[in-house]
Amino acid sequence: MSTLERDGVSLHYAIVGSGPALLLTHGFRGSSADFAKNVETLARANTVITWDLRGHGRSNCPVDPAAYSVAVCVADMAALLDVAGAERAALAGHSLGGFLSLEFQLAHRARVTGLILVDTGPGYRKDEPRAGWNKRAEGFARDFEAKGGERALGLARAARGILAQHDARVIESLPRISVPTLVIVGEHDTLFLAGSRYMADKIPKAKLEVIANAAHSPNAEQPEVFARVVTEFLRAIPADC
Repeated sequence: MSTLERDGVSLHYAIVGSGPALLLTHGFRGSSADFAKNVETLARANTVITWDLRGHGRSNCPVDPAAYSVAVCVADMAALLDVAGAERAALAGHSLGGFLSLEFQLAHRARVTGLILVDTGPGYRKDEPRAGWNKRAEGFARDFEAKGGERALGLARAARGILAQHDARVIESLPRISVPTLVIVGEHDTLFLAGSRYMADKIPKAKLEVIANAAHSPNAEQPEVFARVVTEFLRAIPADC
């Protein structure tokens, strides 16, 4: 992997293949290795960019909590596209990575050719369920703090700064998304099935793909099926999109 320096934080990334750019973003507690079973196939027709979020994988774990935020991660994603020489890209994100992809689309619409949202959700419109999610994120943070160590503390900061939700911007933006969108969810991922169906219903041009015999990580659990549906989706994106 290569290293991108961002305000004193080293982010590890890899670029493989050639063709239209595809940025893969992993979920909370994951890493770029989550896509290890997919990259070779996807790179046959695409320039595939994988990376480790700050506090994850082989990227740095900054001590300053302010170094962990959705806005900072979106800026990291834009910088990665710049490094890859990609003015525009399709964004594929798993779980938290899918939410970050939606945030990127809000901030940099002109740079997005398509969205692939894998076992993710669009956030919450109402305060009560958002508070429930944030309570869950705080629980993750405390568990990692109890473990101690640089990596665990980085994940604790990421839980509070990146995973936590603050408003309804993303969920309210769904009807305004104009790029082709593929929503993927494992048939046994009970936590994200409803949210996936909701996104597929609200986003124009969206297609829902429920992958059989998979739970929260169909990219790892059913890699051949995952690669096939993603490849077919990418191939169908219009050149002028």
